[in-house]
Amino acid sequence: MCHCSRCRKLGAGALAFVRSDTFKITTGIDNISTFKAVPPYKYNRCFCLVCGTALGEVLSGLESFPINANCIDSEIGLENKFHEFVSEKPSWFQIGDNAKQFNEHPHE
Repeated sequence: MCHCSRCRKLGAGALAFVRSDTFKITTGIDNISTFKAVPPYKYNRCFCLVCGTALGEVLSGLESFPINANCIDSEIGLENKFHEFVSEKPSWFQIGDNAKQFNEHPHE
């Protein structure tokens, strides 16, 4: 779960990290656009040009990258493992699980 201002504004706080060797875009790659990250953020954001859905970093080319778990239509059976950018979490949001918490990107 990411609590940074970028993810909150995109409605993409719930992230699933995937390995590039297990992920494949089968259709619609021409409808994906990218917004460049500015430090301290390291991931460029991809979104659908047709519907505006935040996709995560599906075009990153990295070995492992986050995708927006909310854009997956089927049940994926995930459990939250950590919260990142807790330092940017709004005061009104209460974390309701026991997952590890990091002020920025995890270093583990």
